[in-house]
Amino acid sequence: MLTVDFGRLGPVSGQRVLDLGCGAGRHAFEVLRRGGRVVALDTDPAELRQVSGMFAAMQSAGEVPPGGTGVAVLGDATAMPFRSHAFDLVIAAEVLEHIRDDQAAIAEISRVLRPGGTVAVTVPAWLPERICWRLSDDYHNVPGGHLRIFTRHELATKLARSGLMVGGHHRAHALHSPYWWLKCAVGVRRDDHPLARAYHRVLVWDIMRRPVITTAADRALNPVLGKSMVIYASRPADEVAAVA
Repeated sequence: MLTVDFGRLGPVSGQRVLDLGCGAGRHAFEVLRRGGRVVALDTDPAELRQVSGMFAAMQSAGEVPPGGTGVAVLGDATAMPFRSHAFDLVIAAEVLEHIRDDQAAIAEISRVLRPGGTVAVTVPAWLPERICWRLSDDYHNVPGGHLRIFTRHELATKLARSGLMVGGHHRAHALHSPYWWLKCAVGVRRDDHPLARAYHRVLVWDIMRRPVITTAADRALNPVLGKSMVIYASRPADEVAAVA
């Protein structure tokens, strides 16, 4: 399930791409399928081992176009182990809300992005997230949980503060918002609750089959109920940047 719209990113093949806070690797795998040279960065060694295993499996299965490469790297978003201007594209999906010093992480994104490069940042959208916080403390008040709720203006301002030019934006995963409201209402850890299990089955069906009815509903509801907010930005191509 992708949050970033790859149609807005242009050709990925041959591009140097960072998936920051890669988690289970969903965006990194898509980059690799498209022939990109992707680095998946995360703080969780267990997640990175699984991502590395999937990279290897994709290569063995012939799913990677010529020139595509994937590597998993352990690292901190606020002090990344990469030279300046190392990447053509940075994807930071559902990660900034977990980082205490999010402005430092955004500054690092700007540093490792080449002039003319693109960044796609996704965070939980304000309204669906606010409802989750109101319904349940357990939803966010856990180790490694969400530390803040972004407005689009706040995120755009923080990106601009680090020298990035903010471009388009959209919302995604509207059908997931009611699921999380339901989970918060019945208990975030109550995966066995009949209503939560039933809704989860619907979401899995939607992800696997992509039927026309749910795809159309998701698209229509995204501007209001989309669970994730996505902002695209770039580093000015004519910038003469000092090495950080």
